[in-house]
Parts: sequence; structure tokens; C-alpha cells
Amino acid sequence: MRLLRLVLTRATFYAAAAIFAALFAIPLVWLLFAPFDARANLAVRLPHPFTLANFGKVFANAFAVRALFQNSIIQAGGAMLLVTLLATLAAYALSRSPIRGKDLLSYGLVLFSSIVTGTAAMVPLFLLIYSLGLIDTQLGVILVFTGGLLPAAIFIMRDFVDSIPRSYEESALVAGASAWGMFKDIALPIVRPGMMVVAVWTFVNVWGGFFVPFILLRSPSNMPASVAIYSFYTEGGTPIITLTTAYSLLYTLPVLALYLFVNWRYGFRFFGGIKS
Repeated sequence: MRLLRLVLTRATFYAAAAIFAALFAIPLVWLLFAPFDARANLAVRLPHPFTLANFGKVFANAFAVRALFQNSIIQAGGAMLLVTLLATLAAYALSRSPIRGKDLLSYGLVLFSSIVTGTAAMVPLFLLIYSLGLIDTQLGVILVFTGGLLPAAIFIMRDFVDSIPRSYEESALVAGASAWGMFKDIALPIVRPGMMVVAVWTFVNVWGGFFVPFILLRSPSNMPASVAIYSFYTEGGTPIITLTTAYSLLYTLPVLALYLFVNWRYGFRFFGGIKS
């Protein structure tokens, strides 16, 4: 009976795991097959008939192509650079400076940034960007995303900076290194994997962001791909599946390429690489 109970438990667990895995895998399989199907629908099936005409129609849409290969890259890349740089500098300062309550400050920033988001934050952000004259500009979108993602990025980076033994920096000071040289030659090479984690995390969040650019941008020439995908909808609001899936597949490629490159070059670790 004990053996039978164990077998039934294992079988139930594996069956449940298979069901959950299928729930995640089926949409991905559909996204891989549907763009090459001339009569694609919501069913998961092999492309029949197989065609590349869907991608041809996508590339014929100049608005969508500009949004994907220019505007989205500018916004995601700009925010990625700003967040990674500022988070690294701020995390190093918080880790090494003798500020009382700095841990509480870090947790407070993360908590506050996770609560005041979406529509609750959009009204004051819109007024702020409007007062700065940055409505309908790429810079305005980049700054809003940077401000929203920076607290969590600092929180992630602090663990990497805290993992650096202070003896390394003390040895550099004895050797005559300046504060900037100590940061550049000692800390920066060690926290580079953390910077890559923050960079990819920021890129993914901005790349898939819809609400901020939709509110702050006015000109079609500035819209990112997350907004431009609606150009493949009918006037009645129904998606043209053959075109939306082809555009969605192209939309995923830059993020996937960035992830694979960073994972191959640096690897992903959500904790520091050196412990005292």
C-alpha cells in the first residue's frame, strides 16, 4: 500500500507538472508556427500552407518597421544605459558610505516604487514631463522609465557591490589609487555580471512597456513597437492574426538575442560573485 501510494503521488505530480508545462509551452509553439501560416488562426498547427508573405507585409508597413527597429531600440537602449550606470554608481555609494539607515532607505525606495506605479503615477509624471517640455519626445519616455526602474536596479546592484571585500579597496588605497581609480579598477570588473543583469532586466521592461509611451507620445514617428502593433488591427479592433504574429515574432528577437549574448558572455547571477 505504501508503494502504491508513492506511485500514485508521483504520477499525480508529474501529470500536474506536464499540464502546467503545456499551458506555458502551447502559446510559444503557436507563436513559432502561426507567422509562417497563410491561414493562421488561434489553433496550434503546422503551417499549411507555409509562407513568408506575412513578413513581407509587415516590412511593407513603414510605421511598424520604424517603431521596431528605431524607436523601441532608442527608448529601451537609452533607459538601459541610464539605469545601469546610475544604479551602479548609487549602489556603490550606498554600500561604501557610512549613512545611517541606508538599508531602510533602499527598502523604502523599492517599496515606494512598486506601489506608486501605473495610472497612480502617470498623472504627476505627465505634468512633470509637460512642464519640462518633453512631451512627444524620446527623452521624456526614457527619463520616466529610468525613474521607475532605478530603485529596484539599485537594490539588485547593492548585493553585487556588498560582495566585494573591503580589503581589495584598502590595498588599492595603500598603493595610491584614487577614489575613481579604485572604483574603475577594483569594483567595476567584479560587479560587471550584476550590471549585465540590470541591463537586460531594464531593456526587457522598457521594450515591452506600452502605457508610458502611449500617454507621453503624440507623433506616430515616435511610437515604439509595443504601440505600433495596433496598426495590424482592423478598424473594428480585431487583430489580423497572420500579421500580428509575424510582427510579434520579430518583436521578440532583439530581447532574445540580447539575453543569449549576455548569458554567453557574462552569465546571469542575481547575487555577488565574491564573499568576504
